[in-house]
Amino acid sequence: MLWLPALIIWASVSHSCGSDLQFPSWFKFGAASAAFQVEGAWNVSDKGEGKWDRLIHRYPEMITDGSNADVACNSYYLWERDIEMAAELGLQFYRFSISWPRLLPTGFANNISEDGKNYYNKLIDGLLEKGIEPIVTIYHWDMPQMFQDLGGWANPKISDWFAEYARVVYSLYGDRVKNWITINEPLVDCDFYYGEVLAAKQEHFVGPYMCNKNVLLSHAKAYHVYDQEFRPKYKGKVSLANHLVWLKPYSNSTEDQELAEAARQFLTGRYTHAVFSKEGGWPSVVEEAVAKASKEQGYQDTRLPPFTQEEIELIRGTYDYFAMNHYTTRLVRKPRSSEEIVRSLFTYVEDLDAVLEMDPSWPVGYTWYTAVYPEGIREQIAWLKQQYGNVEILITENGYSTGGSNLDDDARISYVNDYLEQVLLSIEEGVNVTGYTYWTIMDNFEWTDGYNSKFGLYEVDFSVPERTRTPRKSAQYYAQLIKKRSL
Repeated sequence: MLWLPALIIWASVSHSCGSDLQFPSWFKFGAASAAFQVEGAWNVSDKGEGKWDRLIHRYPEMITDGSNADVACNSYYLWERDIEMAAELGLQFYRFSISWPRLLPTGFANNISEDGKNYYNKLIDGLLEKGIEPIVTIYHWDMPQMFQDLGGWANPKISDWFAEYARVVYSLYGDRVKNWITINEPLVDCDFYYGEVLAAKQEHFVGPYMCNKNVLLSHAKAYHVYDQEFRPKYKGKVSLANHLVWLKPYSNSTEDQELAEAARQFLTGRYTHAVFSKEGGWPSVVEEAVAKASKEQGYQDTRLPPFTQEEIELIRGTYDYFAMNHYTTRLVRKPRSSEEIVRSLFTYVEDLDAVLEMDPSWPVGYTWYTAVYPEGIREQIAWLKQQYGNVEILITENGYSTGGSNLDDDARISYVNDYLEQVLLSIEEGVNVTGYTYWTIMDNFEWTDGYNSKFGLYEVDFSVPERTRTPRKSAQYYAQLIKKRSL
């Protein structure tokens, strides 16, 4: 094993609590990765092209370091080492995703790749042999390019195509996988990809809202496929993983508090209200704000596509737990006069005219958007309980980025420790949080950041063909945390 000396960990890490805080016996610890970010082998065998393959090959300037994911961590070939790392950490579960174009080269369910099928069989079986539960994400942003050419999530037919894909995945792996996530972070896939990557910045939000509705319908249809055809036999759980940025009012004024709540409904409620609320459909504040903005912009009708009553009923209640990705927090306020606003996912809420900014007192990780505010995860969890009742919550991503080659990552250790302390306080307050997933098990291709941002518990040497994985100090910390079940 490649462990660093254990004793250096505890001597140098300052804990925020005076005594150990113990996790309940039923609380589970895991780590995560995603197919496109780690697998590489982008054109091996009969694998199809995905939308991010096309994007970064055609527009390499969009990636800050000019890199691509053609090899990435080479996990397609090094999957046994990945399992070994999960075992070294003592993970109770490992969350990974399946590449849609690797398993179904054309995207359609009539052509299943034998190589793709076997790769995920080996990964699942290898994890189970080590006593590690596989948690599988069916879609983590790797839309088949053939479907993207037809509009991707903006095409109403995508919900049927996705349901067919999900049926294939359940049929191949449902006998061993008991915990499923249909779609990862639709907020990012819709609002970033359709709002920033594909659309000119001066255009009003149209594509993101189309994507938003069709993602919810796709999730719901995939959920019902499992519920009706596979749950009776396999007794598993299904949800979707939402990216939740906690939004705090800039001040205690009534105006800022109301604006912050409206912004929460725009960034979170648009992807959760239809599924988890009692009434379903869009949050009313979103419907009203988009209708008002659309009218002011001269549109004949609202840019937010409405749900039919049948669609509301189809989507509502399609969950077995709440899968929550959380990294950071923002303050919410109205723009100041003559202020120049950068319109992007984590700086501005379209149709609400709300600015999102970081408190200058918060530390920031290497990745620009990861401001550290540990209390935010606890406040976010409390908001979820207030909105949707005491639903089971599984934290499916939380992590901290560094830059450069650095095995002594005390800042990451402090981040995990402080956020988990807030999770424990949430549990003590009666919130039903059942597990925590660190993002990510190893450095990988971080989308438009390329290989600059490093979230891994293990450092990956991308300069050598072997893609050597070396445990950071945080890996030993996390392994000890899991073993002791305390902070």
